[in-house]
Amino acid sequence: MVGRAEAGRLGGCGALSPQFACQDTQTHHHCGAGGKERARGACAPGEGPLRVVDSLFICGAGHSGSTLLGMVLGGAPGAFYAGEAAKVRYLHDASKPLRKRACKICGEDCPVWGGFHPDPDAPLHAQIADRTGATLVIDSTKRPDWIEARAGEARAAGGRAGLIFLKRDGRAVINSRIRKYPGRDPAAQIGQWIDQMAQAEALFARFEGPKLAVRYEAFATDPEAEVRRICAALGLAFDPSMLDYEARAHHPLGGNSGTQFVAARAASPAVELGASRRAYYAGHPGGIRLDQRWTQELSRAHRALFETLAGEINAAYRWDLVES
Repeated sequence: MVGRAEAGRLGGCGALSPQFACQDTQTHHHCGAGGKERARGACAPGEGPLRVVDSLFICGAGHSGSTLLGMVLGGAPGAFYAGEAAKVRYLHDASKPLRKRACKICGEDCPVWGGFHPDPDAPLHAQIADRTGATLVIDSTKRPDWIEARAGEARAAGGRAGLIFLKRDGRAVINSRIRKYPGRDPAAQIGQWIDQMAQAEALFARFEGPKLAVRYEAFATDPEAEVRRICAALGLAFDPSMLDYEARAHHPLGGNSGTQFVAARAASPAVELGASRRAYYAGHPGGIRLDQRWTQELSRAHRALFETLAGEINAAYRWDLVES
């Protein structure tokens, strides 16, 4: 049985952001229309060279809560949560579905991504920071090669790169995937989860810089304590308003549509939910709540299959404190 929180592990060259913090650390970056609402002291887009920026990555498997965590951490002073920034490659590509080619909440008229045409020869996170006024860009793309490339860009430009390894009970992850992709082979989905976790573990082990492991379940059970721990480990200024993620504007690429729906339901997010998912999220009371639907939804057959294929590996990720 896993306890409520794992001890964070720090490594590398110290915390993120203190040397690049906003001049007024109480002023949050929310990136309103046109990107005009920004932290004080930030340069307007296009003024001078690209700004020095820190990068924070969230690795692990999809369906582990990275969209929610990213939205919360995006409320830190000077921070901007980009969602899965690797999806910039789909921006403005009419051959791709809207959910891939535009902001998941604003759609194609997004003040951040709508007119964003990144220079492939310049550091991406620096360009995002230049556009939004951020000093910290948070990216939940899970691919190790992407993370290492963008981290290298940040370091080469004088910034720092940090990594959060977000862990969740594999049974919950697989249940979410089966719910979303009922026609896919469950054994193949379990195999993909095993591969993703192995890649994330290897990335985390070799990553040079501030890093810590975070349990989704610990974050969702006691969000303030866990976010305070994350901020302390990474050198970010904690503000209680970070937890009220629904009160802020968000501009994510990719990520979990259900979480985004809860965050922006009053604004009618551009990417709608299917009927079954809408029923759940429309009744969501808001806030940060532990999602343990797998305990009711995951069939006995799928549980048995998971235990056979991944039970030993999942021993490090199990969360059995709450089973109902």
